[in-house]
Amino acid sequence: MSSSPTKTARVAIVTGGARGIGLAIATWFLEREYAAVLLDNNAPALKLAAETLEARFAGKVLAINCDVSDPAQVDAAASAVKSRFGRADALVNNAGVAVFKPILETTYAEFRHVLATNLDGAFLCTQAFAPIMIAGDGGAVVNIASISGLRASTLRVAYGTSKGALIHLTKQQAVELGNVGVRVNCIAPGPVDTEMSKLVHSVAIRSDYYDTIPLNRYGTTEEIAEAVGFLCGPAASFVNGQVLAVDGGFDAAGVGLPTLRRQFDQPA
Repeated sequence: MSSSPTKTARVAIVTGGARGIGLAIATWFLEREYAAVLLDNNAPALKLAAETLEARFAGKVLAINCDVSDPAQVDAAASAVKSRFGRADALVNNAGVAVFKPILETTYAEFRHVLATNLDGAFLCTQAFAPIMIAGDGGAVVNIASISGLRASTLRVAYGTSKGALIHLTKQQAVELGNVGVRVNCIAPGPVDTEMSKLVHSVAIRSDYYDTIPLNRYGTTEEIAEAVGFLCGPAASFVNGQVLAVDGGFDAAGVGLPTLRRQFDQPA
């Protein structure tokens, strides 16, 4: 890409950064004078995202085609970031995949594929980039889990398990890395209005979510990015090992909410 930013620029690495939530997070950092590194294994989407961002933030974008479940590719990406920028200040482990199938129809290969990206990827990337943070001014890691890691749901044996494990991995990382200046926290998004959700969620499913979420809508990618930015910034300097559900109240709602809301909405 273009010439590197100034040596004082902070650097944020975002996995799964080519689309959706990851792209919104990368844009959030760029708008606040960070350089942004996008890791993604979707080469066409990555190229498009990098070109679009580079047009706005010349010299501050580095795109790396990387499968986060592959240790060699992750190590190569970390070496490229260190060579280009010489530092890392924020890491957002956002890359994720999903298989939505009944539990008895989910194969072991499918189960492992989901965990390899969603859980192993966050482990590998943190192992690779945390030392760069430690060698500099410290930093912050945010793992993107899901509300599915906090509450079970149908068809999510692989996805939900991977996100639940990621939440606990966050706590393990926070306990040890906090001692050396790297805070680690976790975001658990509820349903978010992305291109992927529009393809996967039918009209009936979206209606069900609206009934269950107290704010009666999906979240936006920008709202997730704002929460990530908070956890990476100085306002959260004493926040470590926490899980923040950015879900419109979905996790707090419990059961029976749609019926109660309908009763509440009726005129007296």
